[in-house]
Amino acid sequence: MSDQNKLIPKLRFPEFEKDVEWDQEIFDDVFVRLTNKNKENNQNVLTISAQLGLVSQLEYFNKKVAAKDVTGYYLLHKGDFAYNKSYSKGYPMGAIKPLKYYDKGVVSTLYICFRAKDGYSPSFLEQYFEAGLLNSEIAKIAQEGGRAHGLLNVSVKEFFEDILLLIPKSSEQQKIAACLSSLDHLITAHNDKLKALKDHKKGLLQNLFPQEGQKVPNYRFPEFRSEGEWSLKSLGELGRILNGLTYNPKDVRDKGLLVFRSSNVQSGAIDLNDCIYVRKDIKGAILSQPKDILVCVRNGSKRLIGKNAIIPEDIPLATHGAFMTVFRADKPEFVYQLFQSDTYNRQVKADLGATINSINSKNLIKYEFLVPKCPNEQQEIASCLSAIDEFIKAQTEKIKQLQQHKNGLMQGLFPQLSN
Repeated sequence: MSDQNKLIPKLRFPEFEKDVEWDQEIFDDVFVRLTNKNKENNQNVLTISAQLGLVSQLEYFNKKVAAKDVTGYYLLHKGDFAYNKSYSKGYPMGAIKPLKYYDKGVVSTLYICFRAKDGYSPSFLEQYFEAGLLNSEIAKIAQEGGRAHGLLNVSVKEFFEDILLLIPKSSEQQKIAACLSSLDHLITAHNDKLKALKDHKKGLLQNLFPQEGQKVPNYRFPEFRSEGEWSLKSLGELGRILNGLTYNPKDVRDKGLLVFRSSNVQSGAIDLNDCIYVRKDIKGAILSQPKDILVCVRNGSKRLIGKNAIIPEDIPLATHGAFMTVFRADKPEFVYQLFQSDTYNRQVKADLGATINSINSKNLIKYEFLVPKCPNEQQEIASCLSAIDEFIKAQTEKIKQLQQHKNGLMQGLFPQLSN
């Protein structure tokens, strides 16, 4: 057998380089299935979040969405695993997560639950699942046409009897788990820092802009405290709205004029991971400019309406689609921060109502904001908040790089099962 086909990883800790290949084991040899019902009537109902793992429904949804009687649910203990057969972003074959944050909890019987047998490291197996190494194995047993409502049709019997795992000896399991877990702790620390920065920005927005019923903000830079009350201005007095491009499938090209869509606005920034291009000579396209404010004004998901981002200096040739609007402001850095304020969010929410999933441009242009009369005060506020935005951007990029580093390590530390 060639080195390429051997069941050994590309990266191996020095003390294990002379060890034998990893063992190929059936899922049922590594785990014991859990079907213990909730006879003790534990009320900690759990759900699987792809990002957070097994979390309390009360904490995740801010309410319990399970049935009133949960005695028929499966009871899990810390370290047990649950498999959610619903696929989601980053988890095309569903997510497997361990119970980490609570001593006990209960899950729906729709989940497949299991516990690692003695001699197998739960931390290693958690990293194994996160590396996506089970996807090809689950794909083999997932029934054709079984994706109705996002739920994979996976037989419990085949899950335990047909899925294969690659397992090293216990000491190597522990070493790999410790290495990847240390990276997880570092990523968590940086995520906590990112959250703190975002919370700081939120606090600044609430204090640097007047709140409902106020004419001046809670905090004002000392040099502007004698400038008097702020003035009420409509967006129409601060810039203009540019409606988006309607195009046909026949206009789409592999390269050409980038069309900004809702998916290109992620976490308040322009994201170019999911791009559509049209022919450059298409009629009706308004070319995007740096510092334009891109706003989502129509979407199937109401929570995405109103999300926005300021277009950076280094954008490619671009326009925006019909479900988007561009606001081209006279003082874009300041107006962009108005779009992050509670005042903006209240007006978006009022515009949407109970059933409408769009903002009308005629209404958007009428949105009103209190604005300082002194241009220098506007600039000072914009500079302060933009500086925080740069910290947030840098921290987000640092987390992205750490995650990419971890993904690369996982590819090297685990061998691949040949199909």
